[in-house]
Amino acid sequence: MAAGYSGLPGPPAKGVSAISTIITILLVVFLLFLIVGGVGLYFAVKLGKAATKKARAASTRLAAHVGAMGTGEAADAERLRVDLRREVSLTRQALDHAARQGWSLGDLPVLVREVGEHAEVLDTQLGLYAQQRRSTGYIDHVTLDRLREQHVKLSTTCARIRADLMDNQVNHASSAINDVHDRAELELEARRSTSVRDPLDEIDELYRRSLQHPARPPEDGRP
Repeated sequence: MAAGYSGLPGPPAKGVSAISTIITILLVVFLLFLIVGGVGLYFAVKLGKAATKKARAASTRLAAHVGAMGTGEAADAERLRVDLRREVSLTRQALDHAARQGWSLGDLPVLVREVGEHAEVLDTQLGLYAQQRRSTGYIDHVTLDRLREQHVKLSTTCARIRADLMDNQVNHASSAINDVHDRAELELEARRSTSVRDPLDEIDELYRRSLQHPARPPEDGRP
């Protein structure tokens, strides 16, 4: 009996190993769920911040449009904000169109970016002026005049940039149209020179020439 005793039996050890494997698999799956959940939460927070920022910007633009419908200097400031945003937006669209066409833009992208930055600063200043003007009866004509001067400078800069881009587009299109026109004329002329004329057309042409230039009668009664 004592000689045949060999310690703990084998089957319980295999059961413990299987349980450890299952626990490990569950821990790995749980860890994967944590990672996926963390990544999802991160992107959800980012999307939420982006949506909040866009909603805030949209509400600000809507408030500016509503305020621009009124009267007084506060409404004038709001109208300047709306007009400046439109000028910058149109200029950016014109620049993007030219970039997609592959045209040389030089330093225009840098200039448009700087104009946009200054426009954002001026937009904030105009918004503060409008808010303060609605809250108090004090009229600050000097500040409003300076804001208007800055608005005119930025709007004029945007208009000149768009005019330059439009001029380049027109010149490019005109050059292409002239090239197509010249090539078409050369091709049509070549086709006319190589085509076989109809004998009836030649007879008709000779007849018309004879009518235009009739034969001169003999001089001095000579036949």
